[in-house]
Amino acid sequence: MTSRHVRVNPIACEAHGMCAELLPEMIELDEWGYPIVDGKALAPALAAHAERAAAACPTFALLVDRRQTPPPARERTDTGAQGVRRRVPRRPHEPRA
Repeated sequence: MTSRHVRVNPIACEAHGMCAELLPEMIELDEWGYPIVDGKALAPALAAHAERAAAACPTFALLVDRRQTPPPARERTDTGAQGVRRRVPRRPHEPRA
């Protein structure tokens, strides 16, 4: 499954602030005018707005990219010493069930 994310190239950004005006739902400006992106997946309703904000960036520092999201990890259950079932997280070296 893929999701879309907004990110900023901090080296290319010159703090024009246009991205925060066009996409205030995802971008805030710090005290110097540089964008702060929350890093959450982009909502489908905001996709067109994000693309427009990225196209309007004078330095092309705002990017909309696709990321592969891993499937949610399944929890396994174990029976404890008294026969009580408890959740045990999967260890990184164990294969997925």
